[in-house]
Amino acid sequence: MKHQIISTADGSKTLYVPELNEQYHSVNGALTESEYVFLKNGYLHHQANRVSVFEVGFGTGLNALLTALKADELKRHTTYTSIEKYPLEAREVMELEYGNLFSDSASKLFENLHTAPWNKKVKISEFFTLQKIKADLSTYQFEQKAYDVIYFDAFAPDKQPELWKPEIFDRLAAACRSGATFVTYSAKGVIRRQLIASGFEMERLPGPPGKRQMLRGMRF
Repeated sequence: MKHQIISTADGSKTLYVPELNEQYHSVNGALTESEYVFLKNGYLHHQANRVSVFEVGFGTGLNALLTALKADELKRHTTYTSIEKYPLEAREVMELEYGNLFSDSASKLFENLHTAPWNKKVKISEFFTLQKIKADLSTYQFEQKAYDVIYFDAFAPDKQPELWKPEIFDRLAAACRSGATFVTYSAKGVIRRQLIASGFEMERLPGPPGKRQMLRGMRF
């Protein structure tokens, strides 16, 4: 798929996919959305000193960058696993310049996230270990009770319906440790009901700019 770089409302960039008529992040603010949905309401909501994150959709690596920066800031040991069926080309990712929104060291960190080999655990910094998995979520075999936080950041349900199916939520639930946090930007009722059926206790939260609500779940 071909992508176009576009600017979003908070000055950060994202990629637009013409074939899907969809962006990788909100046009109301790529950085703002990621910080609010995944960092504030996911990573920082969970209280474990050591945390294991599973991300659906590595995409541009923005969520990984923000999590790595926060892990280093808090000195919180974080293992970050992210699955992606269609990795982006390094050239177009670097043009997003996400690291430049923070510092020179963040730019180097962003580069390291994307140059890290796939399907291998890599220690990116003292407090952040990354494993990028090139695979199809619909057939991926999860490790059981392995994760504390789930970032569900696939394209919207009407764009990638195959990734929002009950059986996938069932397998994600089985991969969660007790007390795990699940977050997604979607607030669709059908998604909420499916997650409840899979064993998550769900709540609606105010959404990021441009969205009225988002979803957060707990796995007990």
